[in-house]
Amino acid sequence: MAKRKSAGTDEAGRARGGFKTSRHGTGKRASAAGPKAAQKQAAEAREAAGVKHTAAEQSRFLKGGKIDPRRIDGRETIVDLVEGTFLAYNAARLREACQLFTQKMLDADVTVGMTLTGALTPAGIGMSALIPLIESGFVDWIISTGANLYHDTHFGLGLTMHRGNAQESDVVLREEGVVRIYDIFFDYDVLLSTDAFFRKVIQEREFQRSMSSAEFHYLCGKYVREREKALGIGQKSLLSAAYAAGVPIYTSSPGDSSIGMNVAALSLEGNKCVIDPNLDVNETASIVLDAKRSGGKSAVLICGGGSPKNFMLQTEPQIQEVLGIDEKGHDFFLQITDARPDTGGLSGATPAEAVSWGKIDPDRLPDAVVCYLDSTVALPILTSYAHARHKKRPLKRLYDKRAAMMKRLRQEFEKSRG
Repeated sequence: MAKRKSAGTDEAGRARGGFKTSRHGTGKRASAAGPKAAQKQAAEAREAAGVKHTAAEQSRFLKGGKIDPRRIDGRETIVDLVEGTFLAYNAARLREACQLFTQKMLDADVTVGMTLTGALTPAGIGMSALIPLIESGFVDWIISTGANLYHDTHFGLGLTMHRGNAQESDVVLREEGVVRIYDIFFDYDVLLSTDAFFRKVIQEREFQRSMSSAEFHYLCGKYVREREKALGIGQKSLLSAAYAAGVPIYTSSPGDSSIGMNVAALSLEGNKCVIDPNLDVNETASIVLDAKRSGGKSAVLICGGGSPKNFMLQTEPQIQEVLGIDEKGHDFFLQITDARPDTGGLSGATPAEAVSWGKIDPDRLPDAVVCYLDSTVALPILTSYAHARHKKRPLKRLYDKRAAMMKRLRQEFEKSRG
């Protein structure tokens, strides 16, 4: 009795391209003259005849621009460089980020929130990029680490930071009273002087109450602004620029910085200044809700990740999940980060993952870009490109509208409880 051939044997044979069974049941070796072989023969024939080669570009996957960069000769503008040479990998993501920011996020009806993590202000990014973005109306509100705001204040007080060598001995630096942030060096007295400034202003009467971190930073910005004017040093501080432009700055962890440490120290002496995180959570949610209910859109520009990223994105779950108000998520998502998604950390979480939380509107997911790059590289390029490609926007001065936005949030919350 003939042994039955298993189906698996037939499948294995077909997978190897060895035999195929005709409709009459006879085994024949498959012909080599398939579509790919025909293409190969045609290419060889064109080459032999000296005919110009052409590529079949009918595929929907071949609709992107050709890789045909301009030559870099030193005469190119930032727009030429970004659009003409940033064609693949993270250079392409940076090009997409620049174009998303200028072509959609800077529309008049979009409210742009920005987050800051990593030691950006010590590296001068506050002066080179953040202040110009604020003054041009390109950033409407900010969530930052306290450390960025603390180190930003050094410049507003006329104190200096210096370029250094990251390979220097930290033991020797400590002995000589020099503090290091990677390759940024500064005198230990810079910290002491900045601490003294904050302790002095926090004892002023207007600080003797509970307030949001936006109120706290606004008041601090006023005093930094006065010091800049007294010193005649011009606009050096992000806090000062935000104060002048009415851009509210929040911090998601008020105690996690030297500013918070000084607030805590003064409380031991009876100082009444308290930064209330409840106010921060509700005020930031009210900014996003007001942007949507006013017929506009909400955009997030995330530099780094960490707690400020979550604090920015949690505004939508706060609106939808906790307060029960009907909403869909942020409209535009742009992140610059060096964090990977596969480690499970929030810093590397993708916009697609954020959709599952209600943080990002799923209908707007195509308007999302993640650029895996150091913010100190990306932000200056983004800032220069935006100023070259987009005119200034009128300042929204959201700080001045906080009461009205909170009123709208309360009203919708009451309706949801209905």
